[in-house]
Amino acid sequence: MGEKVKLVMLLGGGAILGSVSTLVLLKLLPRRRGQKYIKEDFRLQGDGLTLETTKRDYSSNGDHQRADADLLKDEIVSEQLTRNIQFFGLESLQKVTKSYVVVIGLGGVGSHAASMLLRSGVGKLLLVDFDQVSLSSLNRHAVATRADVGTPKAHCLKKHFSSVFPESSIEAKVLLYDASTEEEILSGNPDFVLDCIDNIDTKVALLAACVRRGVKVLSATGAGARADPTRIRVADLKESTNDPLSRAVRHRLRKDYGIEGGIPVVFSLEKPKVKLLPFRGPNGEEENPSDYQIVPGFRVRIVPVLGTIPAIFGQIMASYVVTQLARFQVQMEPVVNLDMDHYRVLHQRLIEHEESLFGTATHVQVDVEEVMYVVKELWHGRSAREQIAKDVGRAMWRSVNELMLVRWDRAQPASVANLILLKFNEADEHEQRTLDDIRKEEPEFFTRVTSVLQRARADFGL
Repeated sequence: MGEKVKLVMLLGGGAILGSVSTLVLLKLLPRRRGQKYIKEDFRLQGDGLTLETTKRDYSSNGDHQRADADLLKDEIVSEQLTRNIQFFGLESLQKVTKSYVVVIGLGGVGSHAASMLLRSGVGKLLLVDFDQVSLSSLNRHAVATRADVGTPKAHCLKKHFSSVFPESSIEAKVLLYDASTEEEILSGNPDFVLDCIDNIDTKVALLAACVRRGVKVLSATGAGARADPTRIRVADLKESTNDPLSRAVRHRLRKDYGIEGGIPVVFSLEKPKVKLLPFRGPNGEEENPSDYQIVPGFRVRIVPVLGTIPAIFGQIMASYVVTQLARFQVQMEPVVNLDMDHYRVLHQRLIEHEESLFGTATHVQVDVEEVMYVVKELWHGRSAREQIAKDVGRAMWRSVNELMLVRWDRAQPASVANLILLKFNEADEHEQRTLDDIRKEEPEFFTRVTSVLQRARADFGL
């Protein structure tokens, strides 16, 4: 019995010692790194409450940490990010901590994206928004409280972030993005820009500027008026469907800047569930919303928003960017608007083609479900010769009538790792050539197809 008491006392003493050690380390951290404080004065001026920016950033290590500093050498930081290190590996996470990301638009989408970028270890963040926190935005904002109402969203996030990851360099700019602020916002060679703006003019101008500058950008489309998180996707702007905002942005980019695609976007396949609410003036009657615009071109009418959806949009954006920064390969689910009947047609077409070419279909080693994997996951519902989507939405349904599955290597059976999707005329040409011909005449195509089929082998353990 005495031995058990000694053992319990020993374990208890060890636990207390560990807790005290952790507290000591955390107490030492602000002294080593320098705690940041933000002072903001509110003063009544004219007819309302305004924020006079007498901001002070008290820090013993200078205004901002260098983005290229190896933050992971700090034992507190490495412990805070230990799960990320385990997921990515040390070298890959170092790419994240040395990166610089700009987030423009800090509402329901942008605040959640910025918050998870910070918690994932991004070493330098620029937070940009001209707007202030309102009571109605608390249903979807990542960190704002009632005490933050009336303060700039950028300052609200920076203040919160300084207590989460003080080693990261956070800069907040209360700015509206336009041609006059482009250089101030996009200079400094950011590794990524997140477009979380809901105004068409501003969004189009920002995306065009990023394309012109060669800066990687991820854009969020409409998150309001939706309720189904399972329909959110990441794809090229050309492939986004059921979204009025992305449709308008596509049109403007093509018309004004000649940009056809190449911009990844987060969007929802779900059709908006509700419409813009009618705008009513002070007298309660419907009026022209543009008469009340403070900033030209910005929406005055209200979009009903279920707060969870913009939050998920932001989380997806952060995940996409962090994995890109870490060079971590992720295969996003493709946007393929087909149903099981389409896959059955393609399966039957494969069987008939095998019978006509080889006299038997015994070497067809895929069922309808595996055909769905090949068509959707490997070839994204389009010909293997098309690297970007040309047919989306209903046009994709029609394009199935021109597609068929054929063997890549005629000497191997028709398995998940040996099937490519081609148009009828392309399939006829393919049957007349050998793999050696393709390797010599079209090395890029050969390499691309081989890489895709290797993924199938890995997915099925072949």
